[in-house]
Amino acid sequence: MLELIGFDGDDTLWHSEGYYQAAGAEFQAILARYIDVTDSQVQASMLATERRNLKLFGYGAKGMTLSMVETAIALTDARIEARDIHQIVQLGKTVLEHPVELLPGVREAVEAVAARHAIVLITKGDLFHQEKKVAESGLSDLFGRIEIVSEKNEATYQRVLGEFDLAPAQFAMVGNSLRSDIEPVLALGGWAVHMPYHVTWAHELETGLSGQEERLLSVDGPAGIPAAVARLGERAAASLAAP
Repeated sequence: MLELIGFDGDDTLWHSEGYYQAAGAEFQAILARYIDVTDSQVQASMLATERRNLKLFGYGAKGMTLSMVETAIALTDARIEARDIHQIVQLGKTVLEHPVELLPGVREAVEAVAARHAIVLITKGDLFHQEKKVAESGLSDLFGRIEIVSEKNEATYQRVLGEFDLAPAQFAMVGNSLRSDIEPVLALGGWAVHMPYHVTWAHELETGLSGQEERLLSVDGPAGIPAAVARLGERAAASLAAP
């Protein structure tokens, strides 16, 4: 049976990626003062820079801002003016300061799951920013534990489960990212509920999942989470009872 349910934070409990997308659009507008943004493939260049920098800067708005500055200097052959570099930095600050807006029905969904299971929040990104969002979300009182991690991979989930003294088969993760929330948990032998968000960072779209995984259920929104967790619990119990 399921003993622990994990919840992602960004774009599962509260809105996040839309703010990054808006900053990206403003970034392109700044670069349009110097280059043909269509021909220069700004998005592809920015994504490549962010990927190179992940091991140095990690995830989040601060790493994004530094990568925007680096990309801007490269694409403009260092012609970009200081005032526009300053504007790019301000874009990053805007993302860091955005209000925390819960997805509709999220609190009710988390409360329903928490009434039957121990729950843990597992969110990745910049520590200060994630702590701020957790505090402002008004949800921290529902979670027995909050994990802010630099990466979500098999090793991270294995560590968290080890600290709870649980096997992967006793754990289910709820999240919007197939790459970070779903695939590593399934690889360990756990269970997962996928709740797609209407926009997703390109880096998080890359996955080796087939779409036919038996340990995975998908829901359209927060209202479907409690029932999906209950169904996974039934499957988990049945798998343990099977000879």
